[in-house]
Amino acid sequence: MADQLARNRLSRVLPRGMELSHFSVLNHLANIGEERSPAQLAQVFHVTRGAMTNTLNKLEWAGHVHIRPDWDDARRKMVAISPSGRAARDAALQAIAPVLAEAVADIGHDRLRAALPVLRLLRQKLEGSP
Repeated sequence: MADQLARNRLSRVLPRGMELSHFSVLNHLANIGEERSPAQLAQVFHVTRGAMTNTLNKLEWAGHVHIRPDWDDARRKMVAISPSGRAARDAALQAIAPVLAEAVADIGHDRLRAALPVLRLLRQKLEGSP
C-alpha cells in the first residue's frame, strides 16, 4: 500500500508527459553514467524486456535517450541518456523533492534512517539475493 501511495503521489507532480517509469530509467542512467542494454535495464527494474522496450521507445521519441546498435554484437542495442534526458530528469527531481522532503520531515530523519536497513534486507530477500 505504501508503494502504491508513494507512486501515485510522485506521479502527480512529475513534469507533464513523464511517467514514473520514465523518470526511474532516466535517473538510473544519469546515476551510473554509462550505457546499458535494454535487457540489462529490464533486469535492474524487474520488468519484462517488452515493457522496457516500450518505455525506451517513448523516451527515445521524446529525445531523452539515445539508442544505438552494439558494435560488438549487432543483435543488441545500447541505451544512453541524452542532454535532454538529463534536463528532464533534473526537472523531475525538482518536482518530487518537496514531496519527499515533506514525507521525511513528517516521519523524522532518525526513524527513516532506522527503517532503511530493514527495507534493504526485505528487497534483497525478495530478489533472491543472499
